[in-house]
Amino acid sequence: MSNVVHLRASSQFQPQEARHAALLACFAEHRRFGDDVFWLKENAEILNILETSGAKVGNGAFEAHEDFYETVEKRLGFFPQYYRFLLSITLDLEALGMQGDKAERLVKWADDQGLAQAELSDLQRLEARRLMMRRGVDPLPQDETLEQRSRAFTERAATFALPNKKAAYELTHIIFYLSEYGRKDPQLAPETLTSLHYAGLLAFIDQNADLLAEVCVAMRFAGQEPPSVWETWLDRETNLYGLTGGEDVSIADDYHEFLVCNWHQAFAGGRAFNKPVEHGRMRFDRGTHRAGPLRELSECMFRLDDQRSGDWHVMRDLVNDTLSEDARGVLEAAETSSDQFEGFFEGFARAGIASSGVAL
Repeated sequence: MSNVVHLRASSQFQPQEARHAALLACFAEHRRFGDDVFWLKENAEILNILETSGAKVGNGAFEAHEDFYETVEKRLGFFPQYYRFLLSITLDLEALGMQGDKAERLVKWADDQGLAQAELSDLQRLEARRLMMRRGVDPLPQDETLEQRSRAFTERAATFALPNKKAAYELTHIIFYLSEYGRKDPQLAPETLTSLHYAGLLAFIDQNADLLAEVCVAMRFAGQEPPSVWETWLDRETNLYGLTGGEDVSIADDYHEFLVCNWHQAFAGGRAFNKPVEHGRMRFDRGTHRAGPLRELSECMFRLDDQRSGDWHVMRDLVNDTLSEDARGVLEAAETSSDQFEGFFEGFARAGIASSGVAL
């Protein structure tokens, strides 16, 4: 039988380290199994979030990962295609306090096998370099322009004024890697900071807490203060998450959003993972079934055809007259949240393209 963990339960009766241990055990032992790539993904994510936020993890928390750690060499040898997940988990376990030095040997083996050379995308190459450099190994020493190419991608702000979640997540992750998760100044160009504002505005208009949390964390890693409107909304959404325990609960849930929203709390001065966590199988659900007005706004702009302009002051009343009341409220909050809104809207409007389409 399922057991809902009610919001009114006080977290003060469960120490922070105990909550971290329960979360690690949940993901390691009760949701998926170790030969499942989704197990690797979930465990890499929770460990990365705890390690990069400086979380305190007691010695007993590593019991759930002991079997993985003991057999990780075998896993890497048989599943080299998952080397980034396997290295990330091992590196973070050791960084959090697990006794052992396997990560260094795994990194050397992955480098000897040339695994990073099989990557097709610059983002994956950048991640591979960041992971292996944690043990002093550059897997791509001949690629001297990798960082330059990655920065060039982030500096094209127009990319992020249009709905494209894949591009937006790549933007945030490039900044995570360049900053070593907030450990150094990534020295971002002004154009990249504009890109972050555009990606954040789209995420806010879409009411996408998962992406917005990542954007705000990336901003903080770059030494920037995210808009207070965004972080206030994220704080509310984080507090509304529901945690449900039980052997039969579905894990088709909002776990990633739960993790990154709490990760954001750790850097925004809040308390991360402040809810009681059960020992065992759990699901994580957002507290509100929100539907942002992004699609409604996009459809409005598309239908306007020749009336479409990139000047927000010209378009404001026309757009608002076509939107629902809820959509107008979100859009108004977005407008006031960032001084980059007018530039964002100009790109979002796509008014420079003829209404009949692109001439071929």
